[in-house]
Amino acid sequence: MPHAVSLLRAARLARSAKPFLARGGFKRERCAGCRLLPSHCMCALRPLVTTRAGVCLLMADIEPLKPSNTGWLIADVVPDTFAFGWARTETDPALLALLADPQWQPYVVFPGQYAAPERVVHTLPPPLESLDGATAKRPLFILLDGTWGEARKMFSRSPYLDALPVLSLEPEQISQYKLRRSGRDDHFCTSEVAALCMSLAGEHVAEQTLEAYLAVFTHHYLRAKNQQPIVWDGDAHQRLREVQCQEQAGATVPAVP
Repeated sequence: MPHAVSLLRAARLARSAKPFLARGGFKRERCAGCRLLPSHCMCALRPLVTTRAGVCLLMADIEPLKPSNTGWLIADVVPDTFAFGWARTETDPALLALLADPQWQPYVVFPGQYAAPERVVHTLPPPLESLDGATAKRPLFILLDGTWGEARKMFSRSPYLDALPVLSLEPEQISQYKLRRSGRDDHFCTSEVAALCMSLAGEHVAEQTLEAYLAVFTHHYLRAKNQQPIVWDGDAHQRLREVQCQEQAGATVPAVP
């Protein structure tokens, strides 16, 4: 069944006056399920992890069309992933309804220096029951999916986000993303940000699955681009298999040092 990012991509394509051509990407037929060449398809590897936390992707206009977009990977892994196109003058009523849903506690994931100090948080409360016995709200991570300039515009020009807490991440590692260039090591791709959020939420299986799945996607994407065969017994695939086996056994896989 198509997930939220797939449906958003289809809606965006339906509005396009001409075909979208990814800059620097391969121009051959792509699998509708993973956006890769059919010879390098990874649909059979899709992992699905049950999580308490959810993800809401606010995506810049053409971001759902980019084959290198990693918000797609989040939607593959996390069942409660929502995706909306961002526009300065229009807001999807379904987005506003999601932000107002009492089961969720939304957090805008963005560097704290761009928000008022009283809005900024660095940790999440434990997933315990509240004092009145009701179940605590589920965290909903709002990720601004686009270039850094687009993300800053979305953050500053979306008044419906202004009252929400800002989750400022403090990662200790640098980005491992290889499909687009960035001049800064502290910029992470969208699925890496989601993995960091899942770690804060105590969703360590989802965290490790997102990390392993990104490595597999990167391998398939680059091998397809360079017209090379998949190395099915390589480190990336082995790591994903380990995570999936441990998830089925109900245990957490030790992190790779």
